[in-house]
Amino acid sequence: MARYVIGDVHGCSKALRSMLETLKPGSGDEVILVGDYVDRGPNSKDVVDQLLTLQQCCELTVLRGNHEVMLQGVTMNDMDATTWIENGGNTTIASYGGSATKIPSNHLDFFQGLKRYHETETEIFVHAMYDPQQPIGEQSDELTYWTHLPKVVPAPHVSGKRIYMGHTPQPNGEILRRSHMVVVDTYCFGGGFLTALDLETDAIVQADRHGHVRRVPIEHLYLAALKCIDWLRGKGGESEGG
Repeated sequence: MARYVIGDVHGCSKALRSMLETLKPGSGDEVILVGDYVDRGPNSKDVVDQLLTLQQCCELTVLRGNHEVMLQGVTMNDMDATTWIENGGNTTIASYGGSATKIPSNHLDFFQGLKRYHETETEIFVHAMYDPQQPIGEQSDELTYWTHLPKVVPAPHVSGKRIYMGHTPQPNGEILRRSHMVVVDTYCFGGGFLTALDLETDAIVQADRHGHVRRVPIEHLYLAALKCIDWLRGKGGESEGG
């Protein structure tokens, strides 16, 4: 069984289509997406269509991101649309034919069914951030959906589980990887890539917003691992120094 986590899609439907054609997830495989399927990119409607189809092919876990929070606030709770539109909602509205009222009911059901977080025996998946000392299911909406990763990354989670997150875009197109956490938002809509990380092998497949696919060479992963080791050694030295 293959298991993948995929970063923020943000309406980049060509990237998602190429990614899924490359991964070819099937029955028994698991795909986890960390939220932000809509806004900014050109075709949010097609992204949701693809995910609805994917649900029929594999075990699919889809988390809610802050952009889905904004969309649901407008479409289901009659909130003012200004903030959503200013943060990329205009492209989503355009993809649905120019009005949020044209979003079909099965898409609204999809948004309603998104998960706040996903937890396994060894992993936690959440859209934005986490409190190292608090159970993931008890933390605030602010942390779950809105807070960006600070320059000094948070400590390991009290559960000992590895955290997988999106939300904070990595403008160099590379995932941010530490021994206790991974950020898989690699800025697809802004010129980076949509990233899929194989949770069993650590292999990475990426697609840009035009749908061009690249596999990250194993040598690149090796160098990233060395950087992580150096970082951990540096933290250890700081602790010994007081």
